[in-house]
Amino acid sequence: MTPSLSAPGTFYYMWQLPEDYLLLAPDYTILDASDRYLATTRRQRDAIVGRNVFDVFPRAEQNDWRAFADSFEHVRQHATPHTMPRIRYDITRPAEQGGGLEERYWQTTNYPQLDAQGRVQAILVKTEDVTAPHRAAATHHDLLESQERSRFILESLPVMVWTTRPDGSADYFNQRWLTFTGKPLEAEIESGWLDGVHPDDRAGAAAAWRGAYESGRSYQTEYRLRCADGDYRWVLALGIPRLSAAGAITMWVGCCTDIHDQKLMVQELLQASEEQAVLSDQSYRAYQLAQSQRETFHTLFMQAPALIAILRGPQYVFELANPLYEELLPGREFLGHPSVEVIPEIAEQGFLALLDQVYQTGEPFYGKEVLARLQRYPTAPPEDRYFDFTYQAFKENGTIVGIFVFAFEVTEMVQARQKLETLTALPPAAS
Repeated sequence: MTPSLSAPGTFYYMWQLPEDYLLLAPDYTILDASDRYLATTRRQRDAIVGRNVFDVFPRAEQNDWRAFADSFEHVRQHATPHTMPRIRYDITRPAEQGGGLEERYWQTTNYPQLDAQGRVQAILVKTEDVTAPHRAAATHHDLLESQERSRFILESLPVMVWTTRPDGSADYFNQRWLTFTGKPLEAEIESGWLDGVHPDDRAGAAAAWRGAYESGRSYQTEYRLRCADGDYRWVLALGIPRLSAAGAITMWVGCCTDIHDQKLMVQELLQASEEQAVLSDQSYRAYQLAQSQRETFHTLFMQAPALIAILRGPQYVFELANPLYEELLPGREFLGHPSVEVIPEIAEQGFLALLDQVYQTGEPFYGKEVLARLQRYPTAPPEDRYFDFTYQAFKENGTIVGIFVFAFEVTEMVQARQKLETLTALPPAAS
């Protein structure tokens, strides 16, 4: 008597295979599986053998079930192996680990098992859990995106930005510096930037910089720098070292601000009164540095392609909201008003609790594709909007005094993906 193909143990040879294997009949009935496959997918042999694979792994639970069906049909029709694209299929987490679904990604190849006449009598499914490399690739992509965002910010800042290696040799100048000097990056890196310093200031500029990177102390000096038109203008140079966890300098970052007009004004004051000019110069330096920093950050916040707000105190009073933030909720008064008064939706949707958490602990919060239901217009229904956002506490004199909000709206991306998932989940139309 020929044993039933669905009888457990018929394919005992599979049980000890060292990889994840599943054996199907041509009608997709599960015949057997390797022990490792059962352990990986957290299934029992008696619970799956003899059942259709799409009953054991329902289409409704799969993001890419059509890829499975198409691959099986290819093997059955052509009697040749077929490798599926990488897919996502979540598995149930054990109760002792908290239960729920655990996100997993898989790479699968389906092999035909042929009889003597070359007909498919079974399909051997070899699958591999590739969650770790998939996440590594996604992390790498996120890292590249973060680097690109950082480069965009550096190129967009309204000051001349530069960086150096630990030994003080320059390796980067942003576009504003290159536009100011009219030179290509290749001419400025290493110590090439010194060629653009006025001959009378060059030795002093070089000595100030050498003293900074040799001592590891912050750097500030002034010198005249040649412009693209050949004229020289005074600039204020500032630089600080970036330290590793061990305290070693890993790089320097700094900026130069055009202070020529202010410098000329100070020199005129010096001619009138030496003593008064000294005081004016000191006041000017402090004022110019503070003013430059305030203007730089305010301009960056106002022009940044993101939603930015500064909330002060435990009531999270709006101290700043950039244009994109105000456009999201038109007609509302922000500055000087508590967040819960401006956006009452935040309390019932849990955002106020997140603000409290960050304000009390000082630990930042990062949200990914978080849904917010916003009543953007009084007579219109609430709108579903999705955001990637960060709540970051900021301090004054060592005490938390408010929260910095930085967000990107990702509604269109999320809705597009949801529509795609809905379309791919629909059964094929009848022929």
